[in-house]
Amino acid sequence: MNNPSDLKTIGFTPFLYNSDQAFFNVRAGIPIIDALSQSSDLLSLAKSFAEDAAFIRDTDRHAWAAHYLTVMGKALLDDVIQTLIPRPARTKTESEQR
Repeated sequence: MNNPSDLKTIGFTPFLYNSDQAFFNVRAGIPIIDALSQSSDLLSLAKSFAEDAAFIRDTDRHAWAAHYLTVMGKALLDDVIQTLIPRPARTKTESEQR
C-alpha cells in the first residue's frame, strides 16, 4: 500500500447538479489528508448551520448553507474513498471502450 501522505484525490467526484450536469468536481491531486481535513471543517460548519436552522424559523438560509456545505464535504469524502479503494485492473480493450 502507498504511504497515506503520498495519496492524492483522483478528481472523480462531481457535486451540485443542474439536471444531469455537475456544476463542480473535486480537483485531482489534492493530498487526501488535506481533503479529509477540509471535509471535516465543512461538515462541522454544516452541523452548526443545521443547529441554527432548527432554532431560527424566520429564514431558510441556515438550512441551505448546511445543505451546500454537506454536499461539498461528502464529495471530498467520496473522492478520498475512490482513491483508497483499489479498482480492478482493466485490460487494454476495456480501457479503450470507455
